Amino acid sequence: MSLPRRVRVTARAKLNLGLAVGPRRPDGFHELVTVFQSVSLADTLVAERRPRGFRLVVRHEAAADRGALPARTRAAVPSGSGNLALRAARLAVRRAGVSGGARLTLTKRIPAQAGLGGGSADAAAALVAVLALYGVRVPLARRLAWGAELGSDVPFALLGGTALGTGRGERLRPIRPGPAFRAVVAVPRWRVATVRAFRALDRYGLTRPNAKLRFAKVAGRRALEPCDVIRMGNSFEEVLGSRSPDFAGLCSRMREAGLVEPRMTGSGSAVFGVLGHGLSARAVLGRFAGQETLYVVRSARRGLEVHRLR
Repeated sequence: MSLPRRVRVTARAKLNLGLAVGPRRPDGFHELVTVFQSVSLADTLVAERRPRGFRLVVRHEAAADRGALPARTRAAVPSGSGNLALRAARLAVRRAGVSGGARLTLTKRIPAQAGLGGGSADAAAALVAVLALYGVRVPLARRLAWGAELGSDVPFALLGGTALGTGRGERLRPIRPGPAFRAVVAVPRWRVATVRAFRALDRYGLTRPNAKLRFAKVAGRRALEPCDVIRMGNSFEEVLGSRSPDFAGLCSRMREAGLVEPRMTGSGSAVFGVLGHGLSARAVLGRFAGQETLYVVRSARRGLEVHRLR
């Protein structure tokens, strides 16, 4: 079978429907339990073979349903060696034992540094794109292990759908998805530093193993209603410090617009709220009072879609 000339991958964002952080481990990571959910908002990565070396071109495309992200968010996506997609492409070639490189063109739509997993999705896309480009088949378990070397959220980006994440998030168990749902994601102009958030959880003693057990028991019993998980909370909402009033105000305005159970995803700062049955996204966007950038998303069964182009 001939090799594809190019490979295009759709790489979807994720929501943490709930997130409980446990104690710090001896290796410095924290134990956590989370329910991951792929959503429709996605970046696109196109890979083409090169005789040697790797090159990454990053483009930004507006995808918001209301508002626009500030220009500084573009600077949060490096195009050089610090980009996780480039690291993933190099790892794929090295581990697969193939010679050659790739030119990567990344179209960014997922806001950076907002808890939506855009960088992890791009890394997963680059890894599978390079393998497909060179016709290398790698079992899922091995791909997930490679993804864990790149970052805690990369394995879920490779798996996609709905999954229970434990360990540092890299140990995954697929969950039978509940009903499909729509949500509105609000991205404020303020950001949350993940490292600082973890330190605050340690400092104030807010890591709670019992919360992890509740997550695991509920997730293992049945297909989950999104709001069942969302009500369990997100540990990072407790350590926002001076941003707590901003977060509370945003949640209040989302509820007033008609959204259900506003909740932070990841360590923030994006906040999502579920659209109730029969509620019009257009009506919610029209009623929302605020300057935050808004995205209307749908739950998705897959995190990646790979297309081989001749």
